[in-house]
Amino acid sequence: MSIVDNMENCPVCGLPKDLCVCVTLETEEEKIKVRVERRRYNKPATIIEGIDSKYHNLNEIAKTLKRKLACGGSVKDGKIILLGDHRYVVPEILAKLGFKKEQIEVL
Repeated sequence: MSIVDNMENCPVCGLPKDLCVCVTLETEEEKIKVRVERRRYNKPATIIEGIDSKYHNLNEIAKTLKRKLACGGSVKDGKIILLGDHRYVVPEILAKLGFKKEQIEVL
């Protein structure tokens, strides 16, 4: 048995797993939307959606955002919900976490 037979190939592109770029291409295509909506008692909540949970740990991202912004929040249905209006600060923090600024849209 040769070394080539042991290597696993990506089901999408057919390249070996260590040469596959499908994951980076898919993460570059995702659009992250940051918006504010009014919740109970007319309090603002910042909603971050569009981050794919297959490639990123939403709980870790939410934990980092909550720590840096000194606010509460949670992760529900693939969305990160932060208490308060943080729509202008969140893109900068996400950029420091490795997301591209072109991907982030503030509504």
